[in-house]
Order: sequence, then structure tokens, then C-alpha cells
Amino acid sequence: MNSVTARPTTVGPIKRLAAMVYDSMLLFGLLFTATLIPSLLLENGPQKTMANGDVVHELSPLLTGPLFQLYLLVVLALFFCGFWHSKGQTLGMQAWRLKIEDLSGNRPTLRQCLVRLLGAAVSLLCLGAGYWWIWFDLEGRSWHDRWSKTRIVLVPK
Repeated sequence: MNSVTARPTTVGPIKRLAAMVYDSMLLFGLLFTATLIPSLLLENGPQKTMANGDVVHELSPLLTGPLFQLYLLVVLALFFCGFWHSKGQTLGMQAWRLKIEDLSGNRPTLRQCLVRLLGAAVSLLCLGAGYWWIWFDLEGRSWHDRWSKTRIVLVPK
């Protein structure tokens, strides 16, 4: 079989999971920093001294409401969509030699990245059923792979 016409090697769930664990460690640091910066900029808020002498710190309302949660979701979306659209890989995917591409073998469009991100959230909310689907799918694709018309392939050494 000619290497130009050879089908790309799709990736099974174990390597995908390993890349997700790697990326989750990076995301912990990213979200920690994304939380630390505004909390330092918005002061510590008022302090109250309790009857027993303990000091209670109250967070600014800007750090506890839906606007702050939206900010963190935007940070997550920029992380994933930025890496997927520009390189086709997050850092965890690079470590495990995985790459996202559209069905023609090109990097995904920004729209495909957004559909993929939203689809991955739906896959997780359904108790991971979208990810479990990889075990049964003949092409080894998850729900969000199918919805975004993308696939994850193994990058050759």
C-alpha cells in the first residue's frame, strides 16, 4: 500500500486518556494562575473578626459569581481551541504523539474546534458515554469526533 494513500492510524482510548491526564495537570496550573491574577488585583475584600479571634476573609463578588465562571470557561476554550486550531495538538497530545485533524487530513477549523469542545462537554456530562463510544465505533471516533467531523491520529516518529 502506498504511504500517500494509507489511512491514518486512529488512536485508541488508552492513549487519549493519557493525553487527557497530562493536559489536566497543565489545566490545573493554568486555572490556578487565571484565578490568582484577578484575586490579587481585586484585593482581599473586607475582613471580619469573629468572637473567637479568627479572621474571616470574604472574596470579592466578582470572584464568586457566574461572570467569573464564564471567564474560566473562556480560559479553557482558549486553551483547547487555540492549540487545536494552531497546531492540531495540545501539549498532552504532543507528548503522546496525537494530533487532531479534519477528515481530509488538515488542521481543524475554528468552528470544528468549538463544536469539538462543546461536544466533549456533552460526552462527559453523559457519564463519559461519548468517550466510551470509541470502544464500539468502527473508526475509533468519539461522539465529539463525529460531530466536529474530526479524528485523532497517531503522529509517526
